[in-house]
Amino acid sequence: MKRFTTLVFAALIALTLSMPVLAQGTTGTNNGKAAAQKQTKEEKKQAAKAKKQAKKAKKDTNQAKKTPSK
Repeated sequence: MKRFTTLVFAALIALTLSMPVLAQGTTGTNNGKAAAQKQTKEEKKQAAKAKKQAKKAKKDTNQAKKTPSK
């Protein structure tokens, strides 16, 4: 019985030390996620803008090739 109690106590200590998530509060986790989502929205917006500009530049160069120079 003494070995069993020691084993259970050691397991609880090991579990507590190996999972620091249990000791941490949930304060601030939503703020970090919201900031990350906002950043990804900004990145998506910038990527779409860059893609649009590249498409426009390609179109302009194609039109310049089609028009004959004098």
